[in-house]
Amino acid sequence: MSRLTIISAGLLTLSLAHADDMTSFATGGYARGIRTMTEMHKIDTDGDGSVSKAEWLAYQEKVFAVLDKNKTGLVDEKEFLSPSIEMATFATGGFARGLQTKPMMHKIDTDGDGTVSHDEFIAYQSKVFDMMDKNKNGSLGPQEFLGK
Repeated sequence: MSRLTIISAGLLTLSLAHADDMTSFATGGYARGIRTMTEMHKIDTDGDGSVSKAEWLAYQEKVFAVLDKNKTGLVDEKEFLSPSIEMATFATGGFARGLQTKPMMHKIDTDGDGTVSHDEFIAYQSKVFDMMDKNKNGSLGPQEFLGK
């Protein structure tokens, strides 16, 4: 294999990986719903003006617990799409509406089995955080959180 072929293949792989990250990030509704100051303040439990990865994941654990209505560790489509009064106690309506859609469920359901496992959900949300954390310091300030 020539050096040019190897370099070209590497660049194509990098290009596809970047496209895959951007494509798999979220739907527009989810991105708009999560990237608000109101939602940031709900996730920022220590009130320091930024969201740490620990705060982000603790929040996502609460979200999954609400989605998993029958507490099996797997969320089927009916559970995923069902509105919840409980989620309204800690999340904005825009976030819930953006998350609880078929396109978002399909993005999170990485094994394509029609359910979202706890591991799939947390892995997805961890990837979202990592993508938002542009300076890679493990914390999202307002600029990063809002996508500016």
